[in-house]
Amino acid sequence: MPQYLKLQPPLIARDHFLLQIPAPHPEIETCATSDSLGRILSEDLFAPHPLPQFSRSTVDGYAVRSAETNGASDSLPAILRLAGEAPMGKVAKQPVLSGEAILIHTGGMVPPEADAVVMLEQTQLTGTDNLEIFRPVAINENIIQIGEDVQTGDLVIPAGRRIRPVEIGGLMSFGVIHVRVHRAPRVGILSSGDEIVSPHESPQPGQVRDINTATMSAIVRESGGVPVDYPIIPDDPEALFEAVSRAHAENDMVLITAGSSASSRDLTSEVVARLGKPGVLVHGVNVRPGKPTILAVCDGKPVIGLPGNPVSALVISGLFARPAIHKLLGCTDPVYHPAISARLTATVSSLAGREDWVPVVLQPSNQGYLAEPIFFKSNLIFNLVRANGLLHIEADATGLAAGEVASIEIL
Repeated sequence: MPQYLKLQPPLIARDHFLLQIPAPHPEIETCATSDSLGRILSEDLFAPHPLPQFSRSTVDGYAVRSAETNGASDSLPAILRLAGEAPMGKVAKQPVLSGEAILIHTGGMVPPEADAVVMLEQTQLTGTDNLEIFRPVAINENIIQIGEDVQTGDLVIPAGRRIRPVEIGGLMSFGVIHVRVHRAPRVGILSSGDEIVSPHESPQPGQVRDINTATMSAIVRESGGVPVDYPIIPDDPEALFEAVSRAHAENDMVLITAGSSASSRDLTSEVVARLGKPGVLVHGVNVRPGKPTILAVCDGKPVIGLPGNPVSALVISGLFARPAIHKLLGCTDPVYHPAISARLTATVSSLAGREDWVPVVLQPSNQGYLAEPIFFKSNLIFNLVRANGLLHIEADATGLAAGEVASIEIL
């Protein structure tokens, strides 16, 4: 029976795995900025002009000379003459003269000679053109100056940045409607097992539908890769090697589900070892679920053997597949996992030296969130469907008690 290599802590295994993946040199392609969400910018973007390009009001109010509001109060307001209105979307040509104020709207160009804007609610019109101001304003108050956001030539988005909605907005503010981005890596996805059939088929007794291919495809797509699905492979060494070799040749990375447990039916590690150098780096990670994980780099391409159980596959893909895809993308941003604090409703035990990931159901309460652990068997998919978070128990802990506040990663 094949044996695990020495079980490695997940972070050590991940670092060792990622270091063996060669520094990426992604191909470059052009895409519409509006379609660039999640892509990786391939070149530094410098500001072609300042933002904003003109001084703008941040409030609805009146453009004034700030010195003429000194000492204004409810009992002794400053009184100015309303001399006009700054037009929206046009150049404000009318200057603010001594003793005058000009009506201005949020985002409007500040007129010449004005150096502050008084908020509308801090004023009162009396008659047709007398404006009472009830508090003083300082120079540049309620005004965004030319170039206050960025100056011409500033580095505004560096190469390697993952494009988020805010980057799309920033690009559009400069009129950048196309961007140069890294090509998304292709990730071959294979499921193996004599008992596995397509979701389109009706399983016979002893058979189960393949859920891992679709789940892993979604995770790859969410991580920025392009999933490439292959037909289900029977438990035959040469059939598996032929399919994995094809996927390895046609893609930048390969994910294989099932066949990675230490049993007589385990074929994956031997097949992966035949793909190229350095081959299998890790076979066994000290984490539950997901201990029988295979991490390999074969002729420069990462290959991961995922456990067949869906909860295990999800946890392991988060720990290893996502970071590998991010490296292939040339992404320089750190990988963040959204998390919240929640109070456990039940005690969760763990073994010292092993990391545990436990699905939980999060519920709002008067005192924040409650996390109800799901005590599960890792081959039950709807345990995971019920969950909306994962509780992480560190390797140096022996569990967490009911009532403790823990960090929960959002699924």
